[in-house]
Parts: sequence; structure tokens; C-alpha cells
Amino acid sequence: MSAPVALRKLSDQTVFRKGDVFVLFGELFGRGYANGLVNEARAAGMTLIGMTVGRREADGSLRRLNEEELATAEANLGGRIINVPMMAGFDLDAPAGTPTVTAMANEMGLKTWQEDKLDWAQVEACRALGVARFKAAVSEAMSQLEGMIPAGANVFFAHTMAGGLIKAKVFLAIANRIYKGRGERFMSSRALIESDLGKLNLMNFDEVTANTFQYLIDGSEAIRAKVETAGQSVRYTAYGYHGTEILIGGEYHWQTYTNYTQGYAKKRLEDIARAAWDKGVKATVFNCPEIRTNSSDIFVGVELSLVPLLNALKREGCSAWGEAQWAACQALLQDGHSLDAVLAQLDAYNQDPVMVGFRNFDAWPMDNTPELADRMIGTAESITALHRDGKALITDHLSALVIEATGPLMFNEAAQPSAPVLWLSHDVIAKQLAKLHA
Repeated sequence: MSAPVALRKLSDQTVFRKGDVFVLFGELFGRGYANGLVNEARAAGMTLIGMTVGRREADGSLRRLNEEELATAEANLGGRIINVPMMAGFDLDAPAGTPTVTAMANEMGLKTWQEDKLDWAQVEACRALGVARFKAAVSEAMSQLEGMIPAGANVFFAHTMAGGLIKAKVFLAIANRIYKGRGERFMSSRALIESDLGKLNLMNFDEVTANTFQYLIDGSEAIRAKVETAGQSVRYTAYGYHGTEILIGGEYHWQTYTNYTQGYAKKRLEDIARAAWDKGVKATVFNCPEIRTNSSDIFVGVELSLVPLLNALKREGCSAWGEAQWAACQALLQDGHSLDAVLAQLDAYNQDPVMVGFRNFDAWPMDNTPELADRMIGTAESITALHRDGKALITDHLSALVIEATGPLMFNEAAQPSAPVLWLSHDVIAKQLAKLHA
């Protein structure tokens, strides 16, 4: 593959209706993409059923939600929660009397982590235990779910699990330098990936971000067979990230955030969808644009690709409503600073030879460099400083618009999906917003 397979046309879904079942394979937390899809399912009159990651006790043990937590989670979703702890990853799993991989990572030093080694036999024992635990939870949850799906109902499974960072003190310090550092504080992402600590993180990313999609598809096989045998439809979606096409120099070009360490797991997620598709399972990964979320805020500069969406709103005919978005974003800037100037700065940034060098689709995800960090983090900091309030940013406003658009784009396309992996770029985001606010 040498180019993204972008969704260009808006779809009208004709499958999902009142009485069908929407299953959120993950727990709904805060601001994020899942909210858009949940809103669409709710508007269609579907029955909403969610999962939970459970909660950790002080000793690290995993438990079900208590009555108060369950009531809160169900109110947040607007539906039922299957109260089976489905915490993905293996960072806190370990055979009795042996250390977890998080405990092992916590033994690494800030000055020695690149040379510090892990006991890979112990890592594998922890991974195997975590996978077995998760698969057992999926099996239990699917057994409960099967009894909650009425005859004649279609089923929409929305996978929302992502992440997997090992929460070790040493890693948090390293991450701050890789994703936020420049100049003397710059750290190479390649140094992390080649270390034992980095390899461990990649393994956990795979388990949380990608392999859980496979476990969902496999674990729901009986439900899928029952529903499809009765003549109804089952669909699966997952949230990917693999760069986005935005307007650069007046044309749409693919670009990406570097270094997105989880990118390796996101590519694995795509491969799982393609393999399922080849077996006749309608599973689609939607590669969504960069937005600001609770989890993405560690990646300083990821939000820079959002601002050119304003130009796409003009290009794709958002008319008076689009002009109102421009006005709302202009109002967030300090007096004396214009939105046009910010967009011109970002266009120059995206056409900087250093940044152009990272628009290599086949080499994704690429390693960071000092030059990249200097331009990206410096540009992010300078644009943030132009705002009236550091907690009310243009990118917050635009993130909400992207979430609003991706909901119907994914929901409608999933009814009759055209490919196992699709990119939602700024052109189709703007077209969807124009339709919603016509």
C-alpha cells in the first residue's frame, strides 16, 4: 500500500433501526471519538449495551463495578453495562508470587534504562496470563450479551480499546522527553523502541490496541452466526490512526504526527480487519483525524493538523455555519492576532522541507529527529501562546466538530462498508459537517 484508502462519499445507512443492538466494546470515558458513534446509535433508537474495564483495588486486583459505579457508567452510556471486568493488556498480570512487568520496569533507572534488560520468560508468562484473563472475560460477557439480543435484531460492535503504555515511573520521564522535548531535552524515539522497555511497551500496545479487536471478533462468533443465520447483519468498527489528508498549499495531502509509537499496533489493527474481511466478516477500521483527547495530550504537536480543517470547511461548502466556526475560533485568539495568520503559519510549517520528509506513507510510523521536534513543538507552543486562555483552544473547538462528523460517517458507512480500512480525511469531515448543518 502506498496511499490511504480515503472515504470520499457520504453514505446513507439503511440497516440499523430501532430495536437493533449497539455494543460498545470498551468503557465510555470523557471526551473522545466513541461519543460520536454512541450518539448516532442512540439517535437511531438502538439498544445500547456497554462493557467495563473494571476497577483496580489498592493491591492491583481487578474487580467488577460496585452498584454506584455501575449506575454511573450506565447513566453515562444511556444503556446497560455488562459488569465483567475487561481490562486489556498484561501490565499488571503475573503468576502468583512473581513480579508484574510494571514492577520489573520500575526497577529500571533513569540513567540505565537503555541498557537494563527484562526477563523475557517472565514477560511472556505475564502476557499469557493477561491474554487468558481477557479472553475468559470476553467469553463471559458474550454469553450474557447473547441473551440480551432480541430475535430479528441487527448488531453493531464498536471496538474502542486503545493505548497500553506501561505506567512505570521511568517511562513517564522518558515519554516527556520523546513527545515533549526539544533542544537539550530531545530524546530519540528509536532509542526507546530498541530498548527492552520499548519492546515491552510495543507488546502491550499490541494487546490493548489491536489484539482485543481479534478477541472480540473471535469471541462473538456464536452471536454472529446466530444473527446472520436469521437473516440479520453484524458489523464491527474500530478506531485507527494512520495520518490524515489535510489542506496544504491549497491541496489535500496525507500527513502524520511523528513519532506515534502506537502506530505499529494501529497497523496491526488494520491487518486484523483485513483478515476478518477476507473471511466474510464486515469489520472496518476507520483511521480518524488528529484531535485533542485526554489520551492524546501527551503528544505535543498532534493538534497542529486540526486547524487547517477551517480551510476545508470553506472548500467543502459549509457556508454560513462554516463562517460561524471561523468567528468562534477567531474569538479564542488574543487581540491583534488573526486566524488567517495562524493558518498561514501552519501552511508554511507543513511545507517546511523537514516536515515534508515525514510525509512518507510507506515508512510510517517514522522515528522523530531533533529538527522535527524543534519545528513541531516550537510551532505548537507559539500557537498556543496566541490564545486568550490556555484552556480554551481552537483545537478544542475543532476536535468537537471532528467527533461530531466521524460519528455519522462511521455509523452510516458501517452499514454497507466499502473496505476493511478507510481514512476519514478533512474533505469528508467537512462534507459531513456541511450536511449536518445545512
